[in-house]
Amino acid sequence: RADTMKRIIVIILSLIAVGYVIGCTLLFFFQRSFLYHPTPEARMSGSTSLSLANDNETIRVWTRAVEGSDAVIYFGGNAEDVSNNFLRFSTLLPDHSLYFVNYRGYGGSTGTPTEAGFYSDALAVYDSIHDKHLNISVIGRSLGSGVAVYLAANRKVHKLVLVTPYDSIENVAKKSFPIFPVSLILQDKFDSASRVANIEAMTIVIEAENDEVIPQANSDALAARFPTGQVVVKVVVGTNHNSIGMAQEYFDAV
Repeated sequence: RADTMKRIIVIILSLIAVGYVIGCTLLFFFQRSFLYHPTPEARMSGSTSLSLANDNETIRVWTRAVEGSDAVIYFGGNAEDVSNNFLRFSTLLPDHSLYFVNYRGYGGSTGTPTEAGFYSDALAVYDSIHDKHLNISVIGRSLGSGVAVYLAANRKVHKLVLVTPYDSIENVAKKSFPIFPVSLILQDKFDSASRVANIEAMTIVIEAENDEVIPQANSDALAARFPTGQVVVKVVVGTNHNSIGMAQEYFDAV
């Protein structure tokens, strides 16, 4: 009986170990399908579609040009069709030229989504317009907050707006997959917290009170990296990760 029990225990532990390895393997190979949800190509009136060549890819940017020195570059969430917010921001910011970026693989842009690719495209968009505008502000929502932080850390940005941001995707993923070695598996970590020291722009962090995707603790951890006086934190009461985008308080804060 003792030998039988030992064999059963060994079999059970072996099955657990095999299952764990399979889980790690699946998480590694499918991680980007969890992180990125590309949107289809959109058609929209009231804007101009700018096609920007970068890294042998073509990045589509929705634009609205106005007279003046102020501009806004917008980076959306991981499943966001940025054209859905373009008209609202056109009304909200009538004196700003707008540049709403479709990530590579999103909204008619070519290529495959990756962290490095997003960063490269962000710099390319900024560099293509900075001669036209004295003040370029940047808005990043959810996943796009990491792209916005990277851009603000590497280029001169006038104002920075971070909506439901995170300290790092790695830290968020650790909470979602606590039993897996996320640090070893994750390829695209979007470590925003490590880049804050290089940001000079005045910044507002806008959080959803009931955010079920990016925990408030991760947003607060990012905000805490900014020097006192450089950042304002605004919590939009009664909203979650998606509904914050429909709240008037959100647009007022912007």
